[in-house]
Parts: sequence; C-alpha cells; structure tokens
Amino acid sequence: MMSFMGKYVRIVDAINYRMGRIMMYFIFVMVAILLWSSISKTFFLPSLWTLEMAQFAMVAYYILGGPYALQKGANVRMDLFYGTWSDKRKAQVDAITVLFLIFYLGVMLYGAYDSTSYSFQYGERSPTAWRPYLWPIKVVMCFGIFMMLLQSISELFKDIATLKGVKL
Repeated sequence: MMSFMGKYVRIVDAINYRMGRIMMYFIFVMVAILLWSSISKTFFLPSLWTLEMAQFAMVAYYILGGPYALQKGANVRMDLFYGTWSDKRKAQVDAITVLFLIFYLGVMLYGAYDSTSYSFQYGERSPTAWRPYLWPIKVVMCFGIFMMLLQSISELFKDIATLKGVKL
C-alpha cells in the first residue's frame, strides 16, 4: 500500500510542480494583455477583448497554480497554534482537514463538469460585446479543480505516511 502511495505522490507532485512552475509566468501574460489594453485605448480604438481575456488568464493562473501552492504549503493556516505543534500533530490535524477539502473539491468538480457540459451542449457565450465561447475556460477550471483534488489526496497520503513514520 505504501509503495502505491509513494508512486502516486511522486507522479502527482511532479505534474503539479511542473504545471505550477509554468503557471508562474502567466502573470506576464496578464500584464501583456492589460498593457495592450492601455496602449490601444490611448493610441488606437479600444479593444473589446482585453478585459475579458485578462480575466480568463487570471482564472487559469489561480486555478492551475493552486495545486502547486498546496504542494508547497503556501495555503493559509491559523499559525497561532499550528506553528508550535510537532510534525505528527500537524499531520493529524492536516489529515482531518484535508478530508473536508477533498469533499469540497468533489462538489466543485461535479458542478464544474455540469456547467462545462452545459456550455458545450448549448454553445454558451459570454454576454459581453466580445462574446467569446465559455467552454475553453470552463475546461481549464475542470482540469484545475481535478488536479487540486489529486494534490489534496497526495497531501493526505503524505500525512498518513508521517503518522506511520514512513518516508514517501
């Protein structure tokens, strides 16, 4: 069982690490889009697509960067007590709280899948002047939530290994 958990953790962590490192540079994509928006409003005709495209880039940045942040422990914790606990105590509390996260992400993935299938079925478009199709960003959201779910399970496996005194 521990060998399966070790392989799972290594594979999921490697995928989310690489994806997170790539998504770190997406901030430059957002800056470029917003810079073009400013330039086009000043010197040319204002672009209809820039604000919404920047929002889509921001969604991808946060959704696809979330698993990396969870992996690196960059998530918010109540450090008042947590910082003084032993590693085993932290693993006990994290193993319980990650179950709530897994449940939440499961519900989110169910809703995201339902919304994405609706978007495909009816050709859903944004109600703005640009009117882009919404299915591409919804697919990104589904993928990001799925990867966050996989990373949460990886974190649970790490906590279980810590509690058993095993190194994964």
